[in-house]
Amino acid sequence: MKQCNKIFKFVVLLIVINMLGSCDEGESYADLLKDETFAVNKFLADQRIVNKIPSDSVFEYGVDAPYYKMDEDGNIYMQVIKPGNKENKAQKEQLIFFRFTRYDLYGYADGVLPEGFGNANDFDYKNTEFRFGNYTLPSSSQWGTAIQLPLYYLGIDCEVNMVVKSQYGYTNEISNVIPYLYNVRYFKSQI
Repeated sequence: MKQCNKIFKFVVLLIVINMLGSCDEGESYADLLKDETFAVNKFLADQRIVNKIPSDSVFEYGVDAPYYKMDEDGNIYMQVIKPGNKENKAQKEQLIFFRFTRYDLYGYADGVLPEGFGNANDFDYKNTEFRFGNYTLPSSSQWGTAIQLPLYYLGIDCEVNMVVKSQYGYTNEISNVIPYLYNVRYFKSQI
């Protein structure tokens, strides 16, 4: 798991270095990060939070389960809706498909999420997939590092909600500095 954390941190460092010059002239990158943290904290204030991952990786689950802080810096929080079958864990390089809906946390107000978007209910949307544990392939790295994180702990057939700060999300959008709440369901390839 320590190697996984090192990979996550390395990928994030590369992305942050790449985007330092891409901030709007009106607001500094530091200001954008403060706004992002405020939006995340506003959402999390209405949730139950557990500040560490269970040592036995047995998470509470269901719609009333807590959000677990998944890294030291509070960039990713995970709520387990369905833990999946722990006997059905993802293997390195395994092709994993997923369906998601994400919600812009800047639009969260009075306990209500804005309208979500993604491919969870739109089957005309292109397949979303990655090779588990491989961040060198563009098809895997484009989704950011957070999207693979639940499969280090849960079965492939799991469903989670994740609060994801921009540096750990979709790489083409990192410079927008928008935190999202993702609902993600994972599926293994049938081929």
